Amino acid sequence: MRTQQSLGPRERGVLCSIVETYIQTGEPVASRTISRHGKDSLSPASIRNVMADLAEAGYLNQPHTSAGRVPTEKAFRTYVESLTAHRLPALDVERLRADLSGVESLAERVERSSHFLTEFTRNIGIAVAIPASSQTLDQIELLRLADRRILMIVVTRDRMVRDRVVWLSEEIAQEELNSIRNYVNQNFSGWKLAEARAELQRRFEQESAAYDAILKRLIVFYGKGLLAVDWAPEVYMEGASNLVGLDLHLTRERMRELFHALEQKKRVLELLGRFLEQPSGELGVQVGLGDIHPAMRPLSLIGVNVTLRGGHSAKIAVLGPMRMNYERVMSAVLQVGDAFQELVS
Repeated sequence: MRTQQSLGPRERGVLCSIVETYIQTGEPVASRTISRHGKDSLSPASIRNVMADLAEAGYLNQPHTSAGRVPTEKAFRTYVESLTAHRLPALDVERLRADLSGVESLAERVERSSHFLTEFTRNIGIAVAIPASSQTLDQIELLRLADRRILMIVVTRDRMVRDRVVWLSEEIAQEELNSIRNYVNQNFSGWKLAEARAELQRRFEQESAAYDAILKRLIVFYGKGLLAVDWAPEVYMEGASNLVGLDLHLTRERMRELFHALEQKKRVLELLGRFLEQPSGELGVQVGLGDIHPAMRPLSLIGVNVTLRGGHSAKIAVLGPMRMNYERVMSAVLQVGDAFQELVS
């Protein structure tokens, strides 16, 4: 039997027909089914011979003696190589663009992207915004809450909005918070966050800071992480429940492990970082994710990296069963990636 790189047109055609049929039905595929629906008008006997060769080469499994054949990870990878992503229907593109342009912050657009992918593909939509190493401050806001709590909001020029609730040892009036806010915005808007914090540290160390009421208050918020640059990526993932009704051939324990793994943002980021290393805008497809976690073996990942202004980046992806509609998912991921880059950059 020839290697994957040297599969002939007939063998590749039969293999793709088997994969497509299995994606549609989820059942082992018999030679008679391929003969009935095949484009090459091959007889069942000829197809059986091809299927036997494909099985010998590791493209097909036969779960039972009398059953048809089931494509392996190797078969799905070969099948994916034959696909081309197409543009989504105009109505879907218009809906996507309207949805993403209807919000201002990057975090909201990341969330909307995840939702669209989930809704359109019926799989797990994932969108991640990764902060640049040198973000520029636009403005801050400080809002007084109950029980000596303060909401710190930091907005950067790349439209990232981060908020954090901190507790103070004593009450502070909203008027004082406004003074601190104005001081920071007037003095540091347009500065790199790291440079702004360094300059604040320098001012705190000056002798005059001991007599400056605003700086004395500001040093407290500085200690609470105001203008900190060690922000974690924004991770949005939606649609894990879509896996429940699928036959992933996992035990109950393995299914629990799968959902537990998907609940961990660190695991999701590891997954995207490991399998989406291609250049910006270039589609990546990984069939079988057992290297990340054994429970993820029957899953596939399709995603794209997006480079945004200011060194910011994003990852747009769909996670789903190996038996997914790859062409539809590939098209959706590329379209969301393109729209995301166009509207955010």
